[in-house]
Amino acid sequence: MTTAESSQTGGFDLGALLAERGAERYELHTRYLNHQLPRMLHTIGFDKVYERAEGAHFWDADGNDHLDMLAGFGVMGLGRHHPVVRKALHDVLDASLADLTRFDCQPLPGLLAEKLLGHSPHLDRVFFGNSGTEAVETALKFARYATGRPRVLYCEHAFHGLTTGSLSVNGETGFRDGFAPLLPDTAVPLGDLDALERELREGDVAALIVEPIQGKGVHEIPPGYLRAAQELLHRHRALLIADEVQTGLGRTGDFYAYQHEAGVEPDLVCVAKALSGGYVPVGATIGKDWIFKKVYSSMDRVLVHSASFGANAQAMAAGLAVLSVMEDERIVANVRSTGELLRTRLAALTDKYELLADVRGRGLMIGIEFGRPRSLKLRSRWTMLQAARKGLFAQMVVVPLLQRHHILTQVSGDHLEVIKLIPPLIIDERDVHRFVDAFTAVMDDAHDGGLVWEFGRTLVKQAVANR
Repeated sequence: MTTAESSQTGGFDLGALLAERGAERYELHTRYLNHQLPRMLHTIGFDKVYERAEGAHFWDADGNDHLDMLAGFGVMGLGRHHPVVRKALHDVLDASLADLTRFDCQPLPGLLAEKLLGHSPHLDRVFFGNSGTEAVETALKFARYATGRPRVLYCEHAFHGLTTGSLSVNGETGFRDGFAPLLPDTAVPLGDLDALERELREGDVAALIVEPIQGKGVHEIPPGYLRAAQELLHRHRALLIADEVQTGLGRTGDFYAYQHEAGVEPDLVCVAKALSGGYVPVGATIGKDWIFKKVYSSMDRVLVHSASFGANAQAMAAGLAVLSVMEDERIVANVRSTGELLRTRLAALTDKYELLADVRGRGLMIGIEFGRPRSLKLRSRWTMLQAARKGLFAQMVVVPLLQRHHILTQVSGDHLEVIKLIPPLIIDERDVHRFVDAFTAVMDDAHDGGLVWEFGRTLVKQAVANR
């Protein structure tokens, strides 16, 4: 009997295991993983059981169709289970490649690097890791080694990952607290060229790492900042690192978000998330030839930076399939048109709802910010929420969007009154209208003093209890 035949007659059966134990999902997570996650999901009514997914939609155990406006924090750029990516993964598994021998050169990594560099004409080489935070870690190491300097600058409120190096350039104290000592890096205000130049004059700065649009709060860098920062950095022999982990691969209406500003050519670019096709973790650090040649300066240093699962065949096949789909299905063009429709329809509501302060962003990365209302009745309720915990009103909007309208969204960050929309890049006009209609209904309820505020009282009690 062959191994394949043996596996069919006995041994591990994934379908049977899920059928037998799948109902225990929340109990298992509480017992063995992060016990606070199920607690949080139960509290806000997000403890759903989702059974299948396709494209920008997934279905719960009751058969309800949910619209995904979160895309797995941006991982599901092509939606769930795109047939081209699925086929590529089936094909690479069926090929039984001699993968990860460590002492040969397989074709798939070179082919994926070639495709990525085709979208990055001023860059020359690629390092493949396993995630966005690993792509950032690579960029930090390469920048320090290439310049011979220890310090990296980052922008206030930035998010670049949660491993120790990337945490050192994370601008949120909530993530950093309790994990010191970190690397000797320094925050500068977003868009402040004077602050950047003051730090550069110290002579010890290796690089500035920056998100062209910050994920936390969806704050876009001021026009002209990236190019001016690049000129300052190069004048002081420091590097520009663009963190495109969330904004890259079409999210903002160009392949990279930095491409919205003419003349910007980062020395290192970090990508991940959507490159995976939603299946196999992958990250890439793309950089200039001289940087890579300095890091890998001799045969003795050939493995000075590597990743055990980096450039594995499944990840490379998924990445190649993703880039092929982006070209064949004109994904970036769809992002521009649907993003403009979504942002325009939402922006038109700012005059209608006094609780709606701003709509901003690019492409299909949009922030909806709420603010203090003018009318006395709404203002008193707003003040009550703010006194308990900033960010509760945004959560009050997110919850009914899911519970009543079956649309999944997220609050953009802790203590922020901002909802971030990062849907799959394949959404269409019907999805846009569905979201805006649902959002309008929730805002109508909030301004009429309806069920939204009853849930708000529950959140206030929870926030006070957690102090």
